[in-house]
Amino acid sequence: MEALVIVLNKIDLLEDLMVEFNNCGIRGATIVDSMGMIRVLADDHSDDIPLFGSLKMMLNENRPFNKTIFTVLSSEKVPIAVDCVKRVIGDLNKDGVGIMFTVPVNFTDGINK
Repeated sequence: MEALVIVLNKIDLLEDLMVEFNNCGIRGATIVDSMGMIRVLADDHSDDIPLFGSLKMMLNENRPFNKTIFTVLSSEKVPIAVDCVKRVIGDLNKDGVGIMFTVPVNFTDGINK
C-alpha cells in the first residue's frame, strides 16, 4: 500500500480530478485546504523584507490556497492514479501547477479492501 499525496494549485481542476479518479476505480480520497510556505512568508514578512513583498505581488491574490489530496492505494493502483492526475492536471513540472508524491503505508485500519 502507498499513500499518494497531491498538492493541487489549480484548484479549479479538483472536481474533474475526482471524477477521473472515480471513473478509474479510485474511490477514496481526503481533501484539505492548504497553503504553501511562500504564501505564509509573503503575508507575514512582506513589510520587513523586500523580497517577500515582491513574491507577494507575484502570487495570485484570487487563489491564496491550494488543495492537498491524500489517498491510500494498492501499489498496483498508484500508476493508474498518477495517469489520472497527468491527464486532468497536466505537467506538474510547470511552475504553479502542484506536486505529487507517494510514501509507503505499512499499516491501515478502517480501509475496505
